Order: sequence, then C-alpha cells, then structure tokens
Amino acid sequence: MTAVPAVPRQLPAHHAWLDAECRRLIAFGARSALPDGGAAYLDTTGTPDPTHGVLTWITARTTHAYSLGVLLGVPGSAAVADAALKALTGRLRDAEHGGWFHALAPDGTPDRAAGKSCYNHAFVLLAASSAALAGRPGGATLLAEAADVYLTWFWDDDAGRPVDTWDAGFTRADDYRGLNATMHSVEALLAVADAVEVLDASDAPGVGGGASAWRDRAARAARFVVELATAHDGRLPEHFGPDWTPVLGFNRNQPDDPFKPYGATPGHGLEWSRLLLNVEATIGTDEALAAAAVRLFDRAVDDGWAADGAEGFVYTTDWDGTPLVRQRMHWVVAEAIAAAAALHRRTGERRFADSYAAWWDYAERHLLDRTGGSWWHELDPHNIPATTVWPGKPDVYHALQATLLPRLPLAPTLARALRAGLLVSSPEGTDGRGQPA
Repeated sequence: MTAVPAVPRQLPAHHAWLDAECRRLIAFGARSALPDGGAAYLDTTGTPDPTHGVLTWITARTTHAYSLGVLLGVPGSAAVADAALKALTGRLRDAEHGGWFHALAPDGTPDRAAGKSCYNHAFVLLAASSAALAGRPGGATLLAEAADVYLTWFWDDDAGRPVDTWDAGFTRADDYRGLNATMHSVEALLAVADAVEVLDASDAPGVGGGASAWRDRAARAARFVVELATAHDGRLPEHFGPDWTPVLGFNRNQPDDPFKPYGATPGHGLEWSRLLLNVEATIGTDEALAAAAVRLFDRAVDDGWAADGAEGFVYTTDWDGTPLVRQRMHWVVAEAIAAAAALHRRTGERRFADSYAAWWDYAERHLLDRTGGSWWHELDPHNIPATTVWPGKPDVYHALQATLLPRLPLAPTLARALRAGLLVSSPEGTDGRGQPA
C-alpha cells in the first residue's frame, strides 16, 4: 500500500520553521520603536522612514505584534510594545475630542484633516487587548478607553456593523461605509471579548457589556458577510452607502488604492474566510459561517491565484473576475496561508493543506527577503519587488500572524491563546476552541 504523504503543517519540523520565521520578523521590526512614543514606518532594510510621520494603524499593529512577542517570550519585545503603547496613550491620542488621530506629521503635528477612522480605532482596540493580556503597563486602561470610544462613535447597533469615518471633532459622520473597517472590527471585537473575559473585574469593569456582548457584535457583522458572499457569488463588495447598499463602481478611477480599491479584493475574501471560522469557533458550530468561509476561499483562489499566468494573487478583480491590478501584495499571501490552515483544521480536507504548503513555498521563493529581512510588501506581475502601492516594509503584522495562526486553535484569539500556552507542537492536539481533541 502506498503511504499517504504527510501534511506539512502538522509536522513538528514545520512548526520549528514557523517559529524561526516568527522570530526573524520580530527581530526585523524591532527598530520601529520611537523614543518619543510610537512605531515608525520601516523601509526595505528595517530602518525607520521619517517621511511617513507616525501612523496610528502602524503604531497599533506594532503594539499588538510586540505584545504577542512578549507572550512568546522573545527578548526585546516589551520595549517595542511599550514604545508604541506610549503614543497610543499619549501623542496620538486626541485629548480634546477623544479617540485617536490618523497620524502625526514628521514635525509632530496631528493630522486632523483625515478625521477619525474606524480602521484606525479597530487597530487601537486590538492593540489594547493584546497589550492588556501581555501585562503591559497602561494596556488595561487603554482598553477601557478604546472600547468606550469605539462603542460611542463607531459601532452602529441598529446596523450591526460600524460607521467608517468621522471628522476630527466627532461632529459629522461620513456617508461612506466600508467592509475593510468592518473586517478589522471583527478581529478586534473578538480580541476585546477575550481580554475582558480574562482580566480581573477591577481591570476592566463591565467593558462594553462584557465578553458575550463583544462576541455578539462580531457575529452580527460576520453574518452580514455571509449574506454578501451568497448574493455576489463570493466576490465581496467593499464599499457602501449609509444604508449599506453596495456601491460597486466606487473608486473606479483609483483601482490600486491601498485601502479602498475599486472592484473585488481576493485578499479580503481570504481574510474574511478565516475570520468567519474564528467567529464560529467562538460562538459554536454554525454551518452557514463555515460554508461561506469555503465559498469565499474558493472564489478568491479561482479569481486571484495565477490569474494572469504567473504565480501569486492579483490585488483586485472586476466583478466578473477579470484581473485589474496585477500587483502581488504580501499581505494577501499571508492571509491565504492563514485561511488555508483554518479551513484544513475545520474541514479536514487535504486540498486546503496542499494550498497552505504551496503558498508557503511561493512566499519562500518570492516574498521572504533573506538578505534585507522581513517580506517584500509588493511584487509586480512578474514577482519582482515593486513599490507602486506599498513602498518599504512598513510593519510585520500580516506576516507575523501567518507564522502563528497555523500553530494555534481557531479560538481564542492570538493574545489569549498565547497567554494560555496553546502554542502546541502539533495543531491537531486541540480542537478549534483550544480544548483537547
């Protein structure tokens, strides 16, 4: 009888490889810590690029990543997490109107023109949750403040999903609604639930109604995505009017916008695929969530992978699946890896494990920069490093999570799972909720 080939993601040697890559990424980003607080945007060598100023989303993602580093026991992580956290509790915080500025200019002036975005605030929520669970000074206080700001200004309980953007003074909300901010909100809502549940009541008294309320919010937003996936054949609309009617022609003249591109974004289909399974693992078996996760994954792969004859995922497609922006973004591959691992865990189907292995092979060949460090953030259609959308190597968030998610259960979220010691030698040692299989 011919032996069935081993599934690479289940091999201890592969887990050792993931651990080494995780630590390589943490080492690369260590220079992001700024003396006055915050995290720098990094160039291709890991050197801070001051021309970008201090961005809240970069700072928050760095707080999150290096709080995970603390929980992993990686020396030096605490200093980076604390430097980033210092800006979230200090100079990036709007002491007058509440919430967080989008950025500080290179001279330290707050960017008020960009307003207050849900995207930024969702990452502040995630950062605060991870920092609190990692025991970083000020983390629990930041979590309570960020939760209050998010629920006051961004969460629309009637819609079951968030408002996207306010002006700087929280006097007027933009009519635009976006799925990108909703996606990162779901990630953050699950993280807040875990943090609230773990922390002593004295650290987070009644934050946002408790863990179950945060999970319910995440589930409501996730079920909206299930509806979208069904209605649009797995291609998710990203842009909406104030009543959440899709605006399919939005930004038609800016197809390569880094945050709001025209068309369908296969990478977000993959990211949502994994997040739907995270939600399911948190709330209990829900076949609609699981089926939508498969639908989104399959559509993203069919439309996006090698769509123009070369390896790699294209950035965007038109609504019939035709590739539009053919640049390859590193974050898409990172999310594809995480989604494939999650679907293999959830379904046991070998095809997901095979995709997982194939995409790590692609990343090793084309994305992992063994000379300069980290991953190339953008490749051209021929898989040559490019900078048309993403100059430099801004942060390690997506790539770092790709080294961790395959080694952890589908729930709880990353910081709680690491704190609980769930980073086991084989991902089959626990079920999707971190309990013995």
